[in-house]
Amino acid sequence: MSDNQLLNTLSKLVSEGRNPDTMDLDSVSTLELVSKINQQDKLVPLAVEKELPNIAKAVDVISHAFRQGGRLFYCGAGTSGRLGILDASECPPTFGVDESMVVGVIAGGHEAIFRAQEGAEDSPQLGQDDLINHQLTANDVVVGIAASGRTPYVIGALNYANSIGAQTVALSCNPDSAIAHCANIAISPVVGPEALTGSTRMKSGTAQKLVLNMLTTASMVRIGKSYQNLMVDVKATNKKLVARAVRIVMQATECSAEQATQALEQCEYEVKTAILIQLTGLSCQEARRQIQQTSGFLGKAIQQAT
Repeated sequence: MSDNQLLNTLSKLVSEGRNPDTMDLDSVSTLELVSKINQQDKLVPLAVEKELPNIAKAVDVISHAFRQGGRLFYCGAGTSGRLGILDASECPPTFGVDESMVVGVIAGGHEAIFRAQEGAEDSPQLGQDDLINHQLTANDVVVGIAASGRTPYVIGALNYANSIGAQTVALSCNPDSAIAHCANIAISPVVGPEALTGSTRMKSGTAQKLVLNMLTTASMVRIGKSYQNLMVDVKATNKKLVARAVRIVMQATECSAEQATQALEQCEYEVKTAILIQLTGLSCQEARRQIQQTSGFLGKAIQQAT
């Protein structure tokens, strides 16, 4: 794409427009400045709300892939790529899953997480190559993230994913974006022009973060990673998480801290197993077997055991 073509493309993007409500950012008081940013931020959840049907479709596709042993890949550049990596990195401790189950891929590789590698986003081939290096299969799901909706790296990743039969999702903050046309499902929360023109790490980034939170959280719930609204597959890998595990067992069973700790110690701090032990009196081995028989759904295991 030539420089003139790129300028023309950017001029048509909602996310690149000038916001009429913040034209005086550099001349107002500090309180007025942050108030204007806050007013713009309030628009984000409303834009995401309009996309809930498409988000739900994506969750169903992702959870189906998980049940078949597939993986979820987030592909993006810059802020979008970093948000994908952030969400992916939180899944193992929160849901007790392997690090390979949700993978964040960013244009420019590991260095780009900490330092901008802006030129990397201009290569569709690099997007394809990164997924090839991760041995993408037809069982996987690829979510391409780009606030502008036109990032070549993301387009390359989505096109490659389509070519091998993987499910694809586009997450953009512009309507009718290029990546939306590359994906099976398009999620497009249109948050409008940024408070600071073109700084899509702001409202657009917030919208992307909200959507990514929903995609992984809802998909994990759909495969049995919660009991009611409790994180029952949390990994107790530090003091805070050990305390959280104790609290979860207490909340699920209405037992004392001492009883919760005793149950957890019996089963190497497996929260699901500890809850079932406390509620039913089963042995650790019996509780594990019961949970396995219900494919990890603790609510069903409790019903069957009681």
